[in-house]
Amino acid sequence: MRSFERSSQEARPLSFEKGFNRHAEGSCLVRWGTTIVLATATIEEKVPRWIEKKGAGWVTAEYSMLPRATHQRVERESIKGKPSGRTQEIQRLIGRSLRACMDLEKLGERTIIVDCDVLQADGGTRTASINGGFVALQMAVEKLLKEEKITQNPIKDTVSAVSLGINKGEILTDLDYQEDSTCDVDINVVMLGKDQMIEIQGTGEKTSFSISQTNDILLQAQKAIEKIRKIQLEAK
Repeated sequence: MRSFERSSQEARPLSFEKGFNRHAEGSCLVRWGTTIVLATATIEEKVPRWIEKKGAGWVTAEYSMLPRATHQRVERESIKGKPSGRTQEIQRLIGRSLRACMDLEKLGERTIIVDCDVLQADGGTRTASINGGFVALQMAVEKLLKEEKITQNPIKDTVSAVSLGINKGEILTDLDYQEDSTCDVDINVVMLGKDQMIEIQGTGEKTSFSISQTNDILLQAQKAIEKIRKIQLEAK
């Protein structure tokens, strides 16, 4: 039996608590099963040097995991002096995913930084970060519109993500840690709301997988993402 007594096609219970951090321009606490992520969006009235005076803004992301987000304490990466390869890969994924939904020219020459901090990890931290990051980003953009710092909404579409896996031939949606650590195949899918793919990350951990299985995985991901998108848009 899967966690939360769900079927192979069901995701864990998902919620977004908007405005969790009163200081940030946008924020939400994501609860996905027992994975908990705090996403905050910060607006800076400047852009990276390499895009200065080009009439466009920028969206970037940072990701971190608190020391006791997992079963054993993990040393803070700030103590080590630099983020790990895994952390860098995840924050680049979050940044790419969020930029995919934006018209950066409409944002103007400013940067929105989305910080995703994992408070408790039980699988799916990168997908939870993308989903919560979008909600926080949307709040920050709404603030810019309300203050009339921009006149057009730069968000073109929603961004949602889900993890999937294959275990003994069965496709599972939204893996918890136990499933993620034992699955034969591990895949993350990021999509826009209009059924457009942003990124597909797939790895045969213990075995290969076929084109037919890949198509089935993407269809299952699409169905899950439709539900995730609805929860994102209804978040309060």
